[in-house]
Amino acid sequence: MDRSAGRTLAVQIADCIRAAIDGGHIEFGARLPSSRALSDEIGVARANVENAYDQLTAEGWIDARHGAGTYVRRIPAERSVTSRPTRSAASTPHTPERRVRLATGTPWVSPRVSAAWRRAWREVGTAPPPQSYPDPRGEPHLRAAVADLLGRARGLKTDAESVIITTGSMHGMALALPALADSSSSPGLAHENPGYRVATTTATRWGWSVHDVSVDADGMVIDELNRAPSNTRAVYVTPSHQYPTGGLLPVGRRRALADVARRRDLMIIEDDYDSEFRYGVAPLPTVAELAPDRTVYLGTVAKTLGGGIRIGWLVAPRHVLDRIVDVRTDLGDYPSLPVQHATASLLRDGEWDRTVRAARRLYRERDRRVAARLAEFGELRGVGAGMHTTLLLDPGVATAVAARAAAEGVDIDTLAESTRTDSPVTGLIVGYGSVSEDELAYGLDVLTDALRSVN
Repeated sequence: MDRSAGRTLAVQIADCIRAAIDGGHIEFGARLPSSRALSDEIGVARANVENAYDQLTAEGWIDARHGAGTYVRRIPAERSVTSRPTRSAASTPHTPERRVRLATGTPWVSPRVSAAWRRAWREVGTAPPPQSYPDPRGEPHLRAAVADLLGRARGLKTDAESVIITTGSMHGMALALPALADSSSSPGLAHENPGYRVATTTATRWGWSVHDVSVDADGMVIDELNRAPSNTRAVYVTPSHQYPTGGLLPVGRRRALADVARRRDLMIIEDDYDSEFRYGVAPLPTVAELAPDRTVYLGTVAKTLGGGIRIGWLVAPRHVLDRIVDVRTDLGDYPSLPVQHATASLLRDGEWDRTVRAARRLYRERDRRVAARLAEFGELRGVGAGMHTTLLLDPGVATAVAARAAAEGVDIDTLAESTRTDSPVTGLIVGYGSVSEDELAYGLDVLTDALRSVN
């Protein structure tokens, strides 16, 4: 281990093991030492070995068998590391075929097919085909599992009767908006700016107007809600890790938000985006816990078990919940019963918890790595949480850097793409969730070269 090298210890460990497997020094089927044993042997923190093992598992070199150890997988010859781009990304010539997307919304999902995953779909496959239409609120055992999860993971005390199963956060918002409009012909939504553009698109499709509210380093500036138009019926907020700037809404602002909502008769739509991933401090209480009578809480498995499962949830007070059920009954857009059953099994068997623990280890290392590489170029926001870091830059510089990076095969979003009206918050959004270690190394090298050349 070279502690003075530019690569992290976890990357160095993964490199060594990968090279040993590819060179035939570690044979197929060999059992690797436990993370604790290897960390003791080479004198590094155990987290470095765990992160290296997670990366090698994601790349398909090793297989972590729950309760049985970690083993080398059979690697076909064409997957040899010698045929892959060198890990020294700075010396890697760009080829048009190579593209790296530093995306913000796509998570790392373990390629390991777990026993819980197999069991979930085996249960679905052996069950009788569903004959009746689903409960418009969702399957009771899944709603109960979600209520239990929210109590354990987020401290949100709720029950199955207050939960509605959706196909994701924005589906939950699409169900809530018509229920919150009441008889208003032109309801208004207060929304963060910069913010999640899909949420504003969802609102406008349902006939809502959108009023932009500024964000700063701590998230939404709550005082600005007092200037929202009189037709404002709801406010959309991402308090756990503001998208895309990464601010963490402090408790004082959360209480102020609840006060404004009660005073102005607003409903809060709380998108608990990225709340599972924090790397230094525990998550703050949900806004729904502070104002249960005024909050529609949105959650999803998209950032944990994967977006393709298409399962999420909303929690709402009873008077809103009943109206949402009526909307769904009219629309008839229920999540698939087999998928609901499988998701309930995954939650029951602890797959969500295991996936989150593994992802946290991986993201924590990447969060530190990205921050270390970019700190010299400007103010960073969102560090210590989530799957992306925001680098504040002048708008012209951000656009030029993104263009230079794209020419070298690295695609990165600017804050301008998440901004509806003028905002002083401008820069780049650096996502690190779904890329491999090779891709992240290359992406950061290209990005830092572009930043130096433009500045």
